[in-house]
Amino acid sequence: MKVAGLELIDPQPVGGGDICRAFAARTRDGTRVFAKTLADPPPGFFEAEAAGLDRLRVTGGPPVPAAVAVAADGLVLEWIDPGQPSAGAAHSFGRALGVLHGSGGRSYGAYGPGYVATVPLDNTPTPDWPTFHAERRLRPALRMAVDRRALSEPDARAVDAVIERLAELAAPVGAPARVHGDLWAGNLHWGADGQVWLIDAAAAHDGNSETDLAMLALFGAPYLDDVLAGNDSVTPRAAGWRSRVALHQVHPLLIHAVLFGGGYGSRAGEAARTALAGSAGG
Repeated sequence: MKVAGLELIDPQPVGGGDICRAFAARTRDGTRVFAKTLADPPPGFFEAEAAGLDRLRVTGGPPVPAAVAVAADGLVLEWIDPGQPSAGAAHSFGRALGVLHGSGGRSYGAYGPGYVATVPLDNTPTPDWPTFHAERRLRPALRMAVDRRALSEPDARAVDAVIERLAELAAPVGAPARVHGDLWAGNLHWGADGQVWLIDAAAAHDGNSETDLAMLALFGAPYLDDVLAGNDSVTPRAAGWRSRVALHQVHPLLIHAVLFGGGYGSRAGEAARTALAGSAGG
């Protein structure tokens, strides 16, 4: 088996991904690696993931696996032996995540395009986060969901209302934070070394730290309270953050509606209405 130009020996399928085929394998010199491939990937798909991993490598931040090889057909990473979630590892990860969030640049966006699964992301920088999130995330995802009939008209109107009021709903927004961008529980790799590693980083950009935290809550990350406590010890959440959790969950739910249909469209509409109601309630 060859991935990204690298000959791999004894590939064994590894579960966990929704889009790609993943394998544990060894290189010719015996080094154990993780490899992922996708039939007919979008342009720059694996290159975007490798660039995202590089973007997340900051001193004191969460560990990120090294890229061994990357090409249009796939990505090969160093192998990280899996371990079990624990409160201590979660708290340490939260602190490291706070360090990562504190390493953002001067604008919101990134130097190249990204992906959530196979959905492309425009990362063209903007000077403020409401503009970035409205024009680079919510509006394109809303169009795709409507075009694919994955969103009802009332739910689409609720999302559109969020877009129009985003600057008000998101306040306060701090300095740009370096974020993973797709930080659901499946993109945390609990290592045998007691650390939590970041993987699948094709959506990494400088954005709003609350986006990562809300994504962790969306599908139930293990020991989330410990992660948040560790994060707060480095970068405390701004006042009123609870009322903004649903706001930051609208985009990933729209993406799930685009990819998988089902009830995700109605959940996106529900999150949008919750965000609007939270603002009205102060």
